[in-house]
Amino acid sequence: MSLSTRPRARKLHPLQLAAVIFLTVSGGPYGLESLLSYAGSHGALLLLIITPILWDIPAIFMVLELNSMMPVTGGYYQWVKLALGLRWAFYEGWWTWLYTFADLAIYPVMFVTYASFLFPAIAVYKIPVCLVMVWGGVALNIRGIVPVGKTAIALSAAVLAPFVLLFILFFLHHGAALPLPHPSLKGIGLSSMGMALYTVMWNFIGWDNSTTYAEEVEKPVRTYLISTSIGFISVFAVYLLAIIVAQQSGISADLLNDKKFPALGALIGGPWLGTLIAAGGMASSLGLYSAVLLSVSRVPKVMSDDKLLPPIVHRLHRKYNTPYVSIIICGVVVSGLVLFTFDDLILIDVTVYGAGLLLEFISLIVLRYKAPDAYRPFKIPLNAAGLCIMVLLPFSVFVLALTGAFSSSGKPLAPTLLAVAALVSAEIVWQVIRLFHARRARA
Repeated sequence: MSLSTRPRARKLHPLQLAAVIFLTVSGGPYGLESLLSYAGSHGALLLLIITPILWDIPAIFMVLELNSMMPVTGGYYQWVKLALGLRWAFYEGWWTWLYTFADLAIYPVMFVTYASFLFPAIAVYKIPVCLVMVWGGVALNIRGIVPVGKTAIALSAAVLAPFVLLFILFFLHHGAALPLPHPSLKGIGLSSMGMALYTVMWNFIGWDNSTTYAEEVEKPVRTYLISTSIGFISVFAVYLLAIIVAQQSGISADLLNDKKFPALGALIGGPWLGTLIAAGGMASSLGLYSAVLLSVSRVPKVMSDDKLLPPIVHRLHRKYNTPYVSIIICGVVVSGLVLFTFDDLILIDVTVYGAGLLLEFISLIVLRYKAPDAYRPFKIPLNAAGLCIMVLLPFSVFVLALTGAFSSSGKPLAPTLLAVAALVSAEIVWQVIRLFHARRARA
């Protein structure tokens, strides 16, 4: 029985879904602080404007079309399965599981970073604090999607409110006319360009994640269109204003990268605003963790239904009807990954995510041929050739970022190689699964 056919099932409404999407994709500009260090004042705004156009808008259109065609539990896994078959669907699900482990591990690390602005001694207890956050998110997700949605609204408000105050105070003192730096990428090395792109891409990824629980959303086609639009406008506006304020405030790129946005708040509004922004960073980390865990926990369930993972993975909680075993597995793996650094996790995260996103784009094009008459309430107004051109945009950004990471002989190279190994592991595990089923068939 699907989640949507259970009696009196409570579902997400547009505002709740918009909050979940905001937290899944963004959670505020936290994590964007290193952009000025990598791209400089002339390149930061340029990349922040161009990258979402090339990287996000095509992905959002793809998600809206495929989700309107198939608003089902499992989302992108089911799209790839229909378009390309079970093998590539396994790749999609496996890569999603791996990149999301890295993604989930980022947020406890971020939580400690912003909490240390308020309580410097907490950095000593990084691992215990991270583990408390990990398992608190597990407990909340086991209780169900509606508690996560309601919590997301409260956390989104806690994230946005300090930045609204920051923007108001800044523009009250400086006025509306601001001399923005001339946009240019001159002087930015390939390695720095790659890290700058990874930073922006990571802060904008995850539009497809919210589709894995589409059957748990009220009137999914309409709700996703409204909620995704609200989410993108909110994310883009907050990021743009945050970088503009940072540039115009005079704060050094090194200080911003080291002390993060709370230092910017303290510079503009005083210690009280720095404290509020640090608290917002903690709320952002909590919200992002819960929202991303919600999305990824549904994917192992549908993979288990297809006998690609052990049956126990899709077991539902007796009271809450949630895939609690899948949620707990995520918690266990993430507990080990919190030992990695923030930058390493971002490199692994975006690299593996980009490969999965490419499969979704290919599925979009293939389904235009395989199911041309399927009902699509939202359809991108492009033919197959136009879709191919559209796909080249995010793929080009991805290749440029990956090339930048490989061009470095320093720290970024090791996590990039680890990400490539994670991609290759999908074929290895697939062959193990085939061998297992072949032996069972002969027995």
